[in-house]
Amino acid sequence: MPTDRLNPWEMARAQFDAAADRIELDPNVRPFLRCPRRELTVSLPVRFDDGRIEAFTGYRVQHNFALGPTKGGIRYHPDVTLDEVRALAMWMTWKCSVMGLPYGGAKGGIICDPKKMSLGEVERLTRRYASEVFAIIGRDIDIPAPDVNTDAQTMAWIMDTYSMTIGYSVPGIVTGKPIELGGSYGRNEATSRGALIAVQRLLSKTKDKLEGKRIAIQGYGNAGWNAAWLFEKAGARIVAVSDSQGGAYNKKGLNPQDVHRFKEKSGTIKGYPEGEAVTNAELLEVDCDILIPAALEEQITKRNAPRIKARIVAEAANGPTTPDADKILFGKGVTVIPDIVCNAGGVTVSYFEWVQSLQGYFWEEDEVNQKLQRVMDRAMDEVLALTQKEKCDLRTAAYIKAISRVARATQLRGLFP
Repeated sequence: MPTDRLNPWEMARAQFDAAADRIELDPNVRPFLRCPRRELTVSLPVRFDDGRIEAFTGYRVQHNFALGPTKGGIRYHPDVTLDEVRALAMWMTWKCSVMGLPYGGAKGGIICDPKKMSLGEVERLTRRYASEVFAIIGRDIDIPAPDVNTDAQTMAWIMDTYSMTIGYSVPGIVTGKPIELGGSYGRNEATSRGALIAVQRLLSKTKDKLEGKRIAIQGYGNAGWNAAWLFEKAGARIVAVSDSQGGAYNKKGLNPQDVHRFKEKSGTIKGYPEGEAVTNAELLEVDCDILIPAALEEQITKRNAPRIKARIVAEAANGPTTPDADKILFGKGVTVIPDIVCNAGGVTVSYFEWVQSLQGYFWEEDEVNQKLQRVMDRAMDEVLALTQKEKCDLRTAAYIKAISRVARATQLRGLFP
């Protein structure tokens, strides 16, 4: 893992400042967009199965409300920090804006290791967190979703806790929930499908095709695993995959389904017999055409960027590339599809789920996927056009588009009181 980690909040603000300077953002608007509008830190005492009580710390940060209610996932991880959650909330604002969604950005996190807890302990932690942040979430206020180490079951517990507190069922309080509770078809693989659409759209602009392209994927959770089988189904060859403990590389190609079965059985990709062992960090530097970081932030840095061999980096994770690394990759001719576009399929289908929950009318999976295709293609086309107009990289173009829309909404709404 890279050792030169930046403070993620400083990284997010540096990205914002670079784009804001470029568009000469109104100095009266800049403070609104540079800082979160609301932050909540909560203590979460949880009774463990053996009777002891342990207190955890949780966060919910709401970055901006200019375009509508806030939206963002909740992650459970021992390395969660308030600054990380702030950064993720800001990135969500830009992601929702660049995709044309009526949301601002939010994020939540709990400092914990759910892999060392029983299912009952995780449920009690989740319900306690939901009760503590109850006052600032709601289907018209702030809508949580899954993130690292959280899933549809986590959302079901939050929905139930919120609904029991308010006295009636509120399916729209969360997205990424089970289909049986009002979830949307296509939501589970939406982040990965969006990344696939973004890559295909980029390639189509140069009359290139995905078929035969060699893919390396860092991270084999929901986003990484779904990306593996979707890209393979589209004709690509998966040559390397990894998780936090290790990975496998095979230039002839790996079977994503077989790797998934091995990981489910052993708990890790490390030791997978059909490939050469690589570390999670080494995977970033393998010989491939397209690199998909689908793990945590700050994986590609100024230290390893010079050794990246991929010609396209498709950011399925949030914030995997530091600003210094961006400059190095751009100088090498590597195209980076930024996270706020590349992995926006998840929040886009979350928006579809929210709409379906509000109206109580649900769409078939092919309809969801068609709508996602249209939204992703439009966003990619707009960002690609801006790169030509502004003579800049994709990330800068995406930020210009996103920040300009939020800034305009802020100006139109004015200052109250």
